[in-house]
Parts: sequence; structure tokens; C-alpha cells
Amino acid sequence: MKSAGLGARDTLRLEAAMNLYGNDMDESQNPLESGLAWTVSFENPARDFIGRKALESMKAAGLAKKFVALLLEDRGVLRGHQKVIVAGAGEGEITSGTLLSDDGEIDCARARATRHRRARCEVDIRGKLLNARVVKAPFVRHGKILVS
Repeated sequence: MKSAGLGARDTLRLEAAMNLYGNDMDESQNPLESGLAWTVSFENPARDFIGRKALESMKAAGLAKKFVALLLEDRGVLRGHQKVIVAGAGEGEITSGTLLSDDGEIDCARARATRHRRARCEVDIRGKLLNARVVKAPFVRHGKILVS
């Protein structure tokens, strides 16, 4: 049986760490919080655009939230709106999740900014805290799993 439809689309976009409007981003987040800073050109100061000053101020002040990729280390299923707890940094929320072959659960989550690449965190699934860690996205490139 081959995957098809929205489930297949969600798996492929999560493996590539791509956002889905309405789940991973919407009008309440800015591009910096949504992991889309690469789409905003700050290099040329003469290039003005609507919202540039506001984004530059946010960037200079540091972001309260940041889009991160999570790898679930315990057995469970991560779904949207589950709470992510980052020790010493606060709470965030799962935006999307799916299973990455048989190697474990992969998820994109919005969580408080952390400077540590492999930061540990916990996810509240039905009142039980499961271990997860922040990993570098994407999860898969050219058919090869990049996280372990």
C-alpha cells in the first residue's frame, strides 16, 4: 500500500521541515518566529519594505518564541496543541507531528527560544510528560534520515 492524500503530504512536509499555513504559521506570527527569516532580506539597508523596522526591532531584542524541530525520545504520538516544556525557558506548543518511518516520532513545534541545539524538553501528552529534544531540521533529505 502506498501513501496518498493529506497524510502523505503532511509526512513529506514535516520530513523537509516545511510549514503549513494554519498549523505552523498564521497571521499572528512574524516570519522570524515561524522559521522563515531566510525569506526576509535585511542585508541592504536601502531596501525598504512594509514591516522592516518592526522586524529589525524584534530581531535586535531577541525572539520570545522560535520554530524548532523536535524528536520524541519516549514512546507516544505528538499532535497539535500539546504543551512543550523547556526547562528554564518556559512553555511552547506542538504545531504538527508525524511518525518518521520506524525510527520514532518527529515533530515541528513552536517553543520558547533556546540557544542549545540538542536542548532537552518534555511534551505533555494526556497528563504524562514524555522526553524530547531539539534537533536540526530537516529530518530527511534526499531520502536519507538526518536525525538520530
